[in-house]
Amino acid sequence: MDQPQDELDPPFEIIEPDHWRGPVLFNSPHSGRVYPRAFLQSSRLDLPTLRRSEDSFVDDLAHGVVARGYPLMRAHFPRCFVDVNREPYELDPRMFEGRLPSFANTRSMRVAGGLGTVARVVGDAQEIYDQRISVDDALRRIENLYKPYHRALRRLFGRVHREFGAAMLIDCHSMPSSTGPKDDRPRADVVLGDRYGTSCVALMSEVIETTLRQSGYAVSRNKPYAGGFITEHYGNPAAGLHAIQLEFNRALYMDERRFERSAGFDRLAADLETLAERLAAIPLEELRPYRAAAE
Repeated sequence: MDQPQDELDPPFEIIEPDHWRGPVLFNSPHSGRVYPRAFLQSSRLDLPTLRRSEDSFVDDLAHGVVARGYPLMRAHFPRCFVDVNREPYELDPRMFEGRLPSFANTRSMRVAGGLGTVARVVGDAQEIYDQRISVDDALRRIENLYKPYHRALRRLFGRVHREFGAAMLIDCHSMPSSTGPKDDRPRADVVLGDRYGTSCVALMSEVIETTLRQSGYAVSRNKPYAGGFITEHYGNPAAGLHAIQLEFNRALYMDERRFERSAGFDRLAADLETLAERLAAIPLEELRPYRAAAE
């Protein structure tokens, strides 16, 4: 498969405010919607089916925080092409022609479910490919997209930390409004994932939950999503680095069948701006390393 540099140029972007107003950073790693032509040709699925794994419009939902003084990072490549919310080498050997590196993690639960760094399935377990793809292709995606994304995110997170003495990463995602045709249980509007209290100080989770509940949303914490690779590996409260994952119910802001924004989009986008302001108002002494280490 050809390398996708031309189509994915740039593969991601960081949108910075004119003036940074607080230690808050928003990230949208799964809203990319630039599908390389060679990838589409290699897939047995059509584009609407592939898009079912996409966090459609989540980057646009969060875009308003930039004008409020907080940076936003977003991917342009789709998660079913390469998923940056995984370990760098979570790979399913059944997918590939050739030998995987010895250090690849081939036994994780995510790999077993078909959702490794290079996904095998989308949606309700629909196979993306009708034949094996080359190991070299997967490794190129990781080298050219995954690793540069994380280098840039870590630099940005570190920059926020140096500027304010602490940093809060809000990792934004979306979830289907139901898990399948037989699922009649209402899902929460927003799921907070703080790795069961380990990826950020408790006050950060409390501020987010309280703010969203006051805005009228049904909120759950850590179930069914406790936070993925980014939340787990970027959150280090003892060092003043705090990360949390937010999963938004797609029914809040979009038509899931047509991939179109709905009437609720503007409301949720405005509420995210309010949330950013509430987070920025947390006293820095509650977030800085010495505070976390003393608790």
